[in-house]
Amino acid sequence: MPTVSDFRLLQFDFNATVKSGKYIGRQSYWKLYAVENFFRVIIHSILSINIPNDWWNFAVNKTIREKAERFQQNYLKKLWHGKPGAHGIYYVDLRDLNEIIRANAVLFDSVIPDLDKWIIGIEELRLPRNIIAHMNFPSQTDKKRIDVFYDDCLSLVTLVQNKVGLKIP
Repeated sequence: MPTVSDFRLLQFDFNATVKSGKYIGRQSYWKLYAVENFFRVIIHSILSINIPNDWWNFAVNKTIREKAERFQQNYLKKLWHGKPGAHGIYYVDLRDLNEIIRANAVLFDSVIPDLDKWIIGIEELRLPRNIIAHMNFPSQTDKKRIDVFYDDCLSLVTLVQNKVGLKIP
């Protein structure tokens, strides 16, 4: 199989651009999609148990809730677009998810061992995630970081599932 290169390093070629995009989609994008959504489900599952009545309004700071509300309102103005989800957690990004975990660390500590390691790992994933989310070509190091963090997340999902169960927000 031929090696795919970052199209920006070549003379412009439509097919090279398409190949770059398909390669990133197959190699990395789907893992980032899964990781971000794993954390949405994990956060919702753990906080729902600890704060069963409306955890979103009690456990999430006002700035994040207002940001989510603005995004929700923007989608409501354009009904022809798909919607991220019904819950506010689908309208925030990886940085916000990490802040929710950090701010509620006492509630996550009993379920997630080495919570600080996870908070740091999410933070370290943000840059490679943003490279791909903004349609750029990640470095080999970025791709490896995504691969390792995704693999680690599979173990975390299993752990949380076994300890508290998982609930889709």
